[in-house]
Amino acid sequence: MESASLERQYDIIVWGATGFTGRLVTEYMATRYLDSNVRWAIAGRNSSKLESLVAGRNIPMLTADSHDPASLAALVKQTKVILTTVGPYARYGSELVAACSEQGTHYCDLTGEVHWMRKMIDEHQTTAAASGAVIVHTCGFDSIPSDMGVYFLQKQMQEEHGVIAQQIKYRTRAFKGGFSGGTADSMIAMMEAAQKDPSIRRIAGNPYSLNDGPPGRDGGDRFGVYFDEDFGAWVGPFVMAGVNTRVVRRSNELLSARSAGYGENFRYDEGSVVGEGAKGFLGATAMSVGTGAFVGLAAIPLTRKGLQKFLPKPGEGPTAEQIENGFFTVELLGKHPSDSSKDIRVRVHGDRDPGYGSTSKMIAESAIALAQEELPVGGGIWTPASAIGDALLARLPANAGVTFEVI
Repeated sequence: MESASLERQYDIIVWGATGFTGRLVTEYMATRYLDSNVRWAIAGRNSSKLESLVAGRNIPMLTADSHDPASLAALVKQTKVILTTVGPYARYGSELVAACSEQGTHYCDLTGEVHWMRKMIDEHQTTAAASGAVIVHTCGFDSIPSDMGVYFLQKQMQEEHGVIAQQIKYRTRAFKGGFSGGTADSMIAMMEAAQKDPSIRRIAGNPYSLNDGPPGRDGGDRFGVYFDEDFGAWVGPFVMAGVNTRVVRRSNELLSARSAGYGENFRYDEGSVVGEGAKGFLGATAMSVGTGAFVGLAAIPLTRKGLQKFLPKPGEGPTAEQIENGFFTVELLGKHPSDSSKDIRVRVHGDRDPGYGSTSKMIAESAIALAQEELPVGGGIWTPASAIGDALLARLPANAGVTFEVI
């Protein structure tokens, strides 16, 4: 098995470059890193689509097939890092993770498929550890603002007060952005898989499904409406909480192995701040009902097919103007273990559409961190905070328009 530390032709290969998010990643890389010390290429199945995307620019192009292990092995041997935007990952990503794990190639993706991440950990952790491949899932809007927001807050708590926050609340404040067909396809695919395999639903419902050790103090996700005294507002469910919370809890476990975790009593939850008074209550209720209705419709085959008629198709997504004018703002509250006057609040802000404009920049910077930064970990399957946390805290504000600040 080779190691990603050995000299290879490229630092990064963008796999799935002609897809909706892949095109955004390619444009970001071309704008910021075309004439730089980053050696990168794009790859996909269709050479004519790749040529159209390059449009005369000096960007190397490679081809491979998601379900051809030999072609994937040949691809990943050429690079230090594979950046993949090809989902649903449970459908198209397993062979690529296997190839990277075997060949010692670092890897990052945008998956939010918890059951698939659990499968990859079980199947490839040992191989990746032996080869030196650093595999990092969830390097987009799910789950970098959550995972890195918690990591940043805990570093601030340690620096200011010499302790860790035993509880952190993540609350979305404001969003503006569009919805992609790729995301819709991933959500529908997970519902279909759960219907065929009941174990997928059990994994998704387990708050510690990505952890390898004993569970902590957190229970299941909250889907109802509640008033949060710490934020002075009514709170509804956050649709990505079922992914983000599990990633943060895995980070705690992985960081704890090198004495940098958040403690065995650490508690973490996510929700969406809606507002105060009757208006806030009604808004949070509508959010809760809408989320439940979508999940319910997507879970039933007959209504799922009807729902798909109204969702964007794979390859479709928000307009360039929507992406450019989008943004997200999230607030995290970290509770001091004994003195509430020392609680810390952190704001995470992104300057583009969260799911696509900001996500494309976040995964690109994650890949560059994996390729060029000195990593604190060896091979294995990691989270953003546990593998590239300090590098991302420097790179994201400097390059990607994603900022972390104490308020």
